[in-house]
Amino acid sequence: MNRRTFLAQAGSLAAVTAISRGSGASTPNQRRPNVLLLMSDQHNRRVMGCSGDRVAHTPNLDALAASGSRFTQAYCTNPVCTPSRASLMTGLYSHNNEAQNNATPYAPEHKTMAHHFAAAGYMTGLVGKMHWVDAQTHGFDYHLGFNDWFQQLGPKTQLYADELGRPNSGSGLPEIDDLWREEGDPWKGHRTLDSRKGSVAVGEISLMPEQDHFESFVARESNRFLKRFGNADRPFFLVSSFLKPHDPFMPAKRFADMFRWQDMELPASWGKANLATLPQEVQKTIAFDAPTPELHDPVEAKKRLAFYYANLAQMDDALGQVMATLRSLNLENDTIVCYTSDHGDMLGELGLWAKFEFYEGSCGIPLLLRVPGQSANTVTEPVSQVNLCSTFTDLAGVPLLQPNDGRSMRPLLDGKPHAFGPVYAEYALGGKQPKTMLREGDWKYTLWENDIPELYNLKSDPQELHNVAAVPENAERCAAMKAQIRRWQKLPSPQPHA
Repeated sequence: MNRRTFLAQAGSLAAVTAISRGSGASTPNQRRPNVLLLMSDQHNRRVMGCSGDRVAHTPNLDALAASGSRFTQAYCTNPVCTPSRASLMTGLYSHNNEAQNNATPYAPEHKTMAHHFAAAGYMTGLVGKMHWVDAQTHGFDYHLGFNDWFQQLGPKTQLYADELGRPNSGSGLPEIDDLWREEGDPWKGHRTLDSRKGSVAVGEISLMPEQDHFESFVARESNRFLKRFGNADRPFFLVSSFLKPHDPFMPAKRFADMFRWQDMELPASWGKANLATLPQEVQKTIAFDAPTPELHDPVEAKKRLAFYYANLAQMDDALGQVMATLRSLNLENDTIVCYTSDHGDMLGELGLWAKFEFYEGSCGIPLLLRVPGQSANTVTEPVSQVNLCSTFTDLAGVPLLQPNDGRSMRPLLDGKPHAFGPVYAEYALGGKQPKTMLREGDWKYTLWENDIPELYNLKSDPQELHNVAAVPENAERCAAMKAQIRRWQKLPSPQPHA
């Protein structure tokens, strides 16, 4: 359905809004459920106890997985922060919104989850990172982000700037890219990195007290929101979004002390990539462009893994504080709870680190979803994060103000087999090396616009070591999947600008 048809059926956007707001004023027995969306940044979905990782310390994520649905093959729509979060919040793929890199915002005409829930009478809140890029709040009534954290830190912000060591909006400094565009980095010449041995790219124990970390700020302010609005007359939609395990790899000491680099295991695909079968850009990244040359050394790589695991453990602990407050306020049985991340981290798989790729470690995401009254189950169907907006609104009975690219995953939550269709992802649209991914069944195909394609059978080759796109018997499959991508790219946007 295109937007014109949608609005014609609804009468007008104003009419839809009025109807939604009216339905939001329900009696206590008809009150819609609350929604709590918990997010992290750059979480590799295999690094959780519930995913079988014996080293990871994620008791709160594991408890959520044990009481809800765990999606084992979920994907982001774009393996980089801003585009991924734009798709998550709007339900639109990158080619249908403007946020196609970490420096480009999207237009206010694209309605987010916050708009839909607010129109239905919800109190909407965002605490933490969302990487809007500009000053828009995209429909949220209540918003606290990095700049509010810096204000709370006051002079201690200097220590964070020192630890970060470089301007990086992905890590919150600055939160809004335009703030430094004309005058440059105000911290230049004022950073005094300490002389401890080691590399920020590998990891160090943070000098900041644990209560001053961003994770503690997000947990504390999310709890404040829940205590203030959790038992109000109207339901709430709250997003609590943490930075970790994203770099800087500088966890608080008690979490760093949980992991020894000697106990870390390099991924099974470490050092096994067949470079001759990979696109040139991937070859160069593996060979030359790791975050630091140190990471080609197994010992340094294990040290980075240990700090990543410590970052994740700290995030899990902060997330657990929010969940504990939800329980203490007797809101657990009235609240849909979801945990996810904007993208993954390769963590040395195939010799790669960080994100930007369509391999499982980067494009795959953790996705846990608990709905009151539903039984726990494991969903193995490949799904896209673009569906979360439609899923939340469907589960809560909230009308969409505008159509989007997603659809509700409600049928999968009951553990019923369901042909949910292909999964798509995009990266670097408008850049020098754009690429598109199609996951269908056991097969994953990546179309590089200026390089060779990739094709993997994830059932027989879960480590993605064998690019079989050039194998003659796969020629027909590759041609069909490429044509399928081209058709998908040409589909009209469900939400053109007003």
